[in-house]
Amino acid sequence: MLSTCLRRLAATALLLGATAAQAWPTQPITFVVPYTPGTGIDIIARQLGARLPDALGQPVIVDNAAGASGNIGSEKAARAKPDGHTLLVQVNTLVMNRSLFTSLTYDPVEDFVPVAQTSWGTLLLVTNPQVQPAKDVAGLLAAAKDKPGALTYATPGVGTPHHLAMALFTQRTGAELLHVPYKGTAGAVTDLLGGRIDAMFLPVHVALPHVKSGRLAVLATGGDERLTTLPDVPTLKEAGVDMDSVDMWYGVFAPKGTPDDVVQRMNDEIGRVLAAPEVAAAFEAQGMVPATSEPAEFATLVREDADRWAEVIRAGKITAE
Repeated sequence: MLSTCLRRLAATALLLGATAAQAWPTQPITFVVPYTPGTGIDIIARQLGARLPDALGQPVIVDNAAGASGNIGSEKAARAKPDGHTLLVQVNTLVMNRSLFTSLTYDPVEDFVPVAQTSWGTLLLVTNPQVQPAKDVAGLLAAAKDKPGALTYATPGVGTPHHLAMALFTQRTGAELLHVPYKGTAGAVTDLLGGRIDAMFLPVHVALPHVKSGRLAVLATGGDERLTTLPDVPTLKEAGVDMDSVDMWYGVFAPKGTPDDVVQRMNDEIGRVLAAPEVAAAFEAQGMVPATSEPAEFATLVREDADRWAEVIRAGKITAE
């Protein structure tokens, strides 16, 4: 009799759990974006938010909680109730911050469940052709090694993907360039174009107009493959630099403890949205290429990237605090 009752209780619990998963969502969904409106991550959230309500039957609210290199919004999402109604939209800065900040009150890896990758963003290694007339990566390295520390490179700030990409580049090549951090991309690009800075890594959509006008020279792409928009530009590996891709991934995360069924449902719906041609066009206008993945695949990418950038940060003794 007891065993029969236990089996019935277990069956009831499973039924209730399945019913709850089927009922989700029961209220509006909030996408926490830890950056300001108009950024690439914000555009991803708003593209998803405009199309997901049709499938989910609930509106999607975008909450821009910017500040502290994305940590304010990320922590807010990590502390949210894990019921699938609050999600985080982030870039790989999330896992970089794990090693850059020693005082975090949340764990950027352990406190989240990766839901779905949404896209890739490519970084280009560019120079000012007037100040640093290197025609290729070999020329840049030769100039840097000839006068260690004389050449400069800009970044939007310490610990940004642009910074860590160059840190990895210098660690793998032995080149010594002087880091000049800015508070954002605009000032860095202005000084690069004005000849006050020699080089930097820039997202393709930011760099491309200046490359086409001749004001910047692109030496290599940071990804594993050449770009269709720049077919003659080699990858860093093709240019002789032994380093992995520095492309940025973007994706959606849920607080730890969010039910697996809810995570999978959101993953499925995000995949459907990303398949729409108009979404791909909106992403590509921001230099992002749509990319989907299963939750487990995205989780592997996140953990491997966290370990990889932790090594770069330790080797470079980089801290954002």
